[in-house]
Amino acid sequence: MKKQPNSQMCFVCGLENPIGLKMAFYEDELGRVIARFTPDSEHEGYPGVVHGGIVTALLDEALSRAAIAKGRWVVTARLNVRFRRPTPTAMPVTVIGEIVEFKKRTVEARASIVLANGQISAQATGTFVEVSSEQAEQMQEALGYWEIAPDGEPPDFEAWGIPVG
Repeated sequence: MKKQPNSQMCFVCGLENPIGLKMAFYEDELGRVIARFTPDSEHEGYPGVVHGGIVTALLDEALSRAAIAKGRWVVTARLNVRFRRPTPTAMPVTVIGEIVEFKKRTVEARASIVLANGQISAQATGTFVEVSSEQAEQMQEALGYWEIAPDGEPPDFEAWGIPVG
């Protein structure tokens, strides 16, 4: 299991974004990226239910990070989200992203949000376009901070109900 870097101001992973989610993503032995998040009331659309835009942001981040885990810097070209059931606030969710297929300049990926009871609340598929090496370098420089932040003990995916290796 390998922790992925965080940035400063990304809405999902930025450690210094005052309104961001500050999520940490990990790569498992199966090539997936996995993160855990407990949404709070400021993330809701309806009382007790996470806003669909936040759900979509979680899925989009997991999809693109699956490509980054394979060394490909990408931007979203197409994102299809299926909301299967409400994502509740105040309960931990697990976000899982993985690559489906690499093509010449595009990446196909899929992601899910898994509730504490094992049910899937939302799924997404996406097409991502790889940026040029010059653009990737500029993106990394613009981030200012793209480092692995220490966070103590690595997560226990099996305790989260996520099968590994």
